[in-house]
Amino acid sequence: MANNTFTGSLPAYIGNLSTVLETFIADNNRITGSIPGTFANLTNLMTLSLSGNQLNGTIPTPIAAMSNLQELNLANNSLSGTIPAEISGLTSLAKLHLDSNRLVGPIPSSISNLSQIQIMTLSRNSLSSTIPTSLWRQRKLIELDLSQNSFSGSLPEDVGKLTAITEMDLSSNQLSGDIPTSFGALQMMINLNLSRNLLEGSIPDSLGKLLSIEELDFSSNALSGAIPKSLANLTYLANLNLSFNKLDGQIPEGGVFSNITLESLMGNSALCGLPREGISPCQNNSHSRSKQLLLKVILPAVVTLFVLSACVYMLVRRKLNKQGKMSLPSNTDLTNYQLISYHELVRATSNFSDDNLLGAGGFGKVFKGQLDDESVIAIKVLNMQDEVASKSFDTECRALRMARHRNLVRIISTCSNLDFKALVLEYMPNGSLDDWLHSSERRHISFLQRLGIMLDVAMAMEYLHHRHFEVVLHFDLKPSNILLDMDMTAHVADFGISKLLVGDDNSIVLTSMPGTVGYMAPEFGSSGKASRFSDVYSFGIVLLEVFTRKKPTDPMFAGELSLRQWVNQAFQYELSSVTDRGLLEDVPKHGMDKISNPSEDSSAILNACLASIIELGLVCSRTAPDERLPMDDVVVKLNKIKANY
Repeated sequence: MANNTFTGSLPAYIGNLSTVLETFIADNNRITGSIPGTFANLTNLMTLSLSGNQLNGTIPTPIAAMSNLQELNLANNSLSGTIPAEISGLTSLAKLHLDSNRLVGPIPSSISNLSQIQIMTLSRNSLSSTIPTSLWRQRKLIELDLSQNSFSGSLPEDVGKLTAITEMDLSSNQLSGDIPTSFGALQMMINLNLSRNLLEGSIPDSLGKLLSIEELDFSSNALSGAIPKSLANLTYLANLNLSFNKLDGQIPEGGVFSNITLESLMGNSALCGLPREGISPCQNNSHSRSKQLLLKVILPAVVTLFVLSACVYMLVRRKLNKQGKMSLPSNTDLTNYQLISYHELVRATSNFSDDNLLGAGGFGKVFKGQLDDESVIAIKVLNMQDEVASKSFDTECRALRMARHRNLVRIISTCSNLDFKALVLEYMPNGSLDDWLHSSERRHISFLQRLGIMLDVAMAMEYLHHRHFEVVLHFDLKPSNILLDMDMTAHVADFGISKLLVGDDNSIVLTSMPGTVGYMAPEFGSSGKASRFSDVYSFGIVLLEVFTRKKPTDPMFAGELSLRQWVNQAFQYELSSVTDRGLLEDVPKHGMDKISNPSEDSSAILNACLASIIELGLVCSRTAPDERLPMDDVVVKLNKIKANY
């Protein structure tokens, strides 16, 4: 019911809906009035989302009885009152969105009972008091946004216990005291915003241990002392804002400080060492006059010499590039990659012999190679005759460099010159999912293996859509782009036509880059418009393919009949007629020991799980984008199916 123009209030008899209902979403309408407490009657509800309406009143306490609820989204309404302590009864809750309301008072200390919480957004309210210490013990918490409230008090060292946290925004509050050194223990942190508070003391040197950090904002506080040199060593730190504090001393060199602007440092009158941005150079008082004189005489000469040296360097580098030396693209950080020359790749692949060819398609060929240290790699060589090959190379470099997840193929190095471009990737010994499904050998792949692979893929896509600091759209998800390592763990590959999406959850992009027929979402193929839900469609088709072992481009799907239509027709009557018969081999292996009731039939459990999977595939591949599930919900459902098997 989301994204319509429904008006009026929610009736109390809404609690009389079927108790098997798992999802109730009515976001972005014009619904008014209060939230009925009778929602608590829907005991199997897993998602309750009413964001973007005109709801008022308080958060009803009866919802504490909804022990299966995993997501509660009441954001962007006009709810008032306090956060009820009874909310601690939502023991399965993973996502809590109460931002942009009129809530007051403290966060209840009973929040510690939400042991499964992963995302909590309470921003843009009038919440006050101190942040409860129990919140810092939520070890599964990934995102925390308490910005634009009136929280006070200091941050404890316990903040370092949030070891899974990737994003934390505590900006625009009244927090005081020092920045805890334990922040340095948060190795997964990508975005940390403590701006517009009353923090004082020095910036901890331990922040140099935040190896994944990309954005750091400490602006508009009362921080003093020098800027830690360790911040210059943070490879991925792209945005640093320290403006309007009381910092002093020399500005560090290198890293993020190489391109830092005056706006990021302004309001710190005692800083020195950045003449290019109008900040005075640092001086020794006893020699200040002589240094000023030397700078006036020598600096122009040094600049001239530097320019000449740079020109010579570029000429030499261009010559080396023509000989096949390593050249990383501008958006790739050299310190994170193994340096491999063109000549090493030639040796590793026996001069790109067809004996080492793993596959071809897209924008080039993929070879298996063995380096001098006996490590095995995959080399994706782009077809330079293809006009879009260079663009594909830069796109894939950016996507793979900025995205770090266990279910994404890892980039080891790149090699690029005027005539040759290649990506050096980790080698996947079990090939692609397409090989396992459709090779002439008809290799057996069990139900649990298929489910595990698709859960891996779902988690990778959830990361790209919802966890990455920029939304990455893959655009070409299909079995041949899903690679399997030694343990049959799936890794999503081939980001050659991926795009970065900027904006909110409903943003779309226009693109002329082609996907693959059979897997492209209808809106992508017809108008070039795509969103996160375009990837969800592709995932749904792949999910159906994996459990039917039928390609969407199979000759049987001619004319009006498609893979989805074929499965949907059977889903209503006889699902076994479309599912892969090889799955029946798993019934004895499932074993009665895994069934709580020994009298229960293993095949019934398998069939029930298959029905849930096929239904999920059909939902994900619906024609209308807004009727498909987001990838984070897909992960939740697949985990539930796996737990039930």
